[in-house]
Amino acid sequence: MTDKLNPAPLAYRNEPFLNSPDGRILRILAEYQEPLARFRREQIQDTVVFFGSARFQGADAAQKSLAAVEKNSKAPAAQQQTDLKRALVAVDMARYYEDARRLAHMLTEWSIQIPARRRRFVVTTGGGPGIMEAANLGAHEAGGKTIGLNINLPFEQYPNSYITPALNFEFHYFFMRKFWFAYLAKALVIFPGGFGTIDELFEILTLAQTDKLAKKILVVIYGSEYWHRIMNFQAFVDAGTVAPEDLNLFKFVDTPQDAFTFLRDGLTEYHLGGQPKKEKEQEVLPEIAKTRP
Repeated sequence: MTDKLNPAPLAYRNEPFLNSPDGRILRILAEYQEPLARFRREQIQDTVVFFGSARFQGADAAQKSLAAVEKNSKAPAAQQQTDLKRALVAVDMARYYEDARRLAHMLTEWSIQIPARRRRFVVTTGGGPGIMEAANLGAHEAGGKTIGLNINLPFEQYPNSYITPALNFEFHYFFMRKFWFAYLAKALVIFPGGFGTIDELFEILTLAQTDKLAKKILVVIYGSEYWHRIMNFQAFVDAGTVAPEDLNLFKFVDTPQDAFTFLRDGLTEYHLGGQPKKEKEQEVLPEIAKTRP
């Protein structure tokens, strides 16, 4: 008489399978469905997404770092010069942290007064430090909910303390994280940043340029001094690689007040009152589909 076999694990509890290449489609679906369920539960209708460098500090932190460098007399002279230069740059860049914090505060103060069944224009970031922390902090200080779409990275990325706990997400797949940035967004605010920030900016601009968006997404590029040093947008037109009207897909701003005014007026026109063109209250499914879930 043979011994009875132990019951096989249920497929959805079989961790070796779920973590295998054959389980990849289930992991991808989970990174779609689980955030969707939470957004519905938290009554999030749409968002304003902030992008920018993870490396910027607030003004106080940057000043403390500079003071520490200036007091460090033990380092070699060449290293002292390098450290001092970086610390001075960090103090200068800290203005963008403070501006992101202020703008997120202003947007949240305005949005929580909008009479609606669901929460409108919730400040959303990549959930990490730097500009992301600043925007989450500003929204938190204004008394609103705020979203963090984090991702596993070997450096820099960790959830900041100002994300609403129920809206703190962790992604494995970059493309699913990008999907959620775009899916609920009614506006993007692009602060100075590096490769990742530029990647996010041009992805949305490409979708808008090619009419792949089912709604109007306002795009604000914050800090013209920085961005004009990084890239020459007019050169695209001069070379014939984009049409002149493509430069109307975004707007440069340099103060929190100007950014807030542009966003408030545009969000009101396109998503609270008027119905220009075909852009009514629709949701966006970039490239994947244009139907509601």
